[in-house]
Amino acid sequence: MITESTVIAAPAYIRAIAPYQAGKPIDELAREYGLDPASIVKLASNENPRGMPASARRAVARALASAGRYPDSNGFALKSALSAKFNIPIDWITLGNGSNDILEMAAAALLTQDRSCLYAQHSFAVYALATQARGARAIVAPAKNLGHDLDAMSASIAADTALIYVANPNNPTGTHVPAQLIEGFLKRVSPRVVVVIDEAYNEYLPPARRFDSTGWVGKYSNLLIARTFSKAYGLAGLRVGYGVAQPELTDLINRVRQPFNVNAVAQAAAVAALGDAGFLEDSYQLNRAGIEQLSEAFRALQLHFVPSYGNFVLVKVGDAARVYDGLLRRGIIVRPVANYDLPEWLRVTVGSREENLRFLEALPEALAAVYS
Repeated sequence: MITESTVIAAPAYIRAIAPYQAGKPIDELAREYGLDPASIVKLASNENPRGMPASARRAVARALASAGRYPDSNGFALKSALSAKFNIPIDWITLGNGSNDILEMAAAALLTQDRSCLYAQHSFAVYALATQARGARAIVAPAKNLGHDLDAMSASIAADTALIYVANPNNPTGTHVPAQLIEGFLKRVSPRVVVVIDEAYNEYLPPARRFDSTGWVGKYSNLLIARTFSKAYGLAGLRVGYGVAQPELTDLINRVRQPFNVNAVAQAAAVAALGDAGFLEDSYQLNRAGIEQLSEAFRALQLHFVPSYGNFVLVKVGDAARVYDGLLRRGIIVRPVANYDLPEWLRVTVGSREENLRFLEALPEALAAVYS
């Protein structure tokens, strides 16, 4: 019997957290519906359908020989590779257990119960979770056309705001804010407020949309760029990302960083993937073709969707919960996004051409089952 005296004394703001819900695993769906795991298509977690590059696989095999020893906690080899690729000082770089770790470290270093964090409506769920876990006040700026409204965000900054998250491209909507608007926003933010630009999908941007955000770090001491190897580089299962900021901010983040937060195998794979320009370009081309494939089909089905700059497409299907369930029963996993205040929408990861076709064959059937 549980009595009041035996209840764990956790803060109310911790008990109020709704844990992050990841995309449904293939094996879980197979168990639920008696499906062959090999027949299931997962388009729920924005993974690269090409998987890990061969160059990274070879690096992993070599790194496993030393897996009995702790990794380099400072990540010298990976930081050096990042420094060379982006022409930035090595002491601007922090490694993370995925870019999610960078987002969390920023919150841990800067947020308290008497401070606030600002982010946009319909932006990555981890911003809200990281804020709530520190007992800080969340300020959610209204979206504009399902994307960031930087004017509204500027107007929402409060006296107690310590941290701002900007996802660019944004998950789950796929929207992107051009460079000049982002820098205009940075100029309006007080240097005492840290701005995190979350660029998890940066490598999927078309050439006309690309810009060197790391070059801004030298100009803005309150800027932190967060990136990942989980998406375009195909290393989602190894969990490795990085942040770029001036040394003062990097030092603060490293004070809350867990020792050995990026394992040796992940570091080796990331170094190899970073140098594999051919894999990255092929992944970009496959993704652009997949976005067009999905977009054409949605237009044919007269479904509203958001033009995407990521590796996924947000599509409006009406009763998304029932359509999602219908797709599951047909062996297709996508992502419902009601938790992002988007109850009528589904987020569909761009898969291989064959995986996209499987989804597009199942979608009309799932829609018909709901609306016929």
